[in-house]
Amino acid sequence: MKFLFISLFSIFLMGCSAVGNSKTEIAPYQVIESEPDSKIELRTYDQMVLVSTSMNSAKGNSAFRKLFKYISGDNIDQSKIPMTAPVFMDEENKDYGKKIPMTAPVFMDENSETPMMSFVMPREFTLETTPKPTDPEVMVSEIKNYTVAVIQFNGTLSDTNVKKHEQILEEWIEDQEYEIIGSYKKAGYNAPFTLPMLRRNEVLIEVKKP
Repeated sequence: MKFLFISLFSIFLMGCSAVGNSKTEIAPYQVIESEPDSKIELRTYDQMVLVSTSMNSAKGNSAFRKLFKYISGDNIDQSKIPMTAPVFMDEENKDYGKKIPMTAPVFMDENSETPMMSFVMPREFTLETTPKPTDPEVMVSEIKNYTVAVIQFNGTLSDTNVKKHEQILEEWIEDQEYEIIGSYKKAGYNAPFTLPMLRRNEVLIEVKKP
């Protein structure tokens, strides 16, 4: 399963290189406050449409596989375009609906009762125009005025690395007298074959002024 995830992630981010360059669209946001030395930002996402699924699928299919299938055409749309890639998406030779480009990052929320993985839809999509998933375990939602404290770091998204930066970010939030109001999320921007020291990873925590 881990190999499948890495393979799919590699295919998805084929625009990336080993030196970290990527043509993948990044979800737009506004920086409210920035501390470049610590790579911490307070930022706001005005609007994002997320396509999400549980990371605890009873069927054993990876969350990434389900979401990648969705953007590769496994959605309801009047125009039908045969799926040509990636190879791992389905064993059957069948047609799917509209193919959707993906926006970075991939969000992973592992701190809620139901851990979720989410893809961000391109900025032109709204809740109304995002094609309905054909998989009942894939959900479409919208986030507005999402204010988060964010710390960016290199290396891998290992538990140890994530926890280390969570603690640094928590201390900054406390020093700035913000209030944590949402679950922690981690985000990845690069394919696995990108050199670890050049990867862009983030931990995000939803906050507000008390």
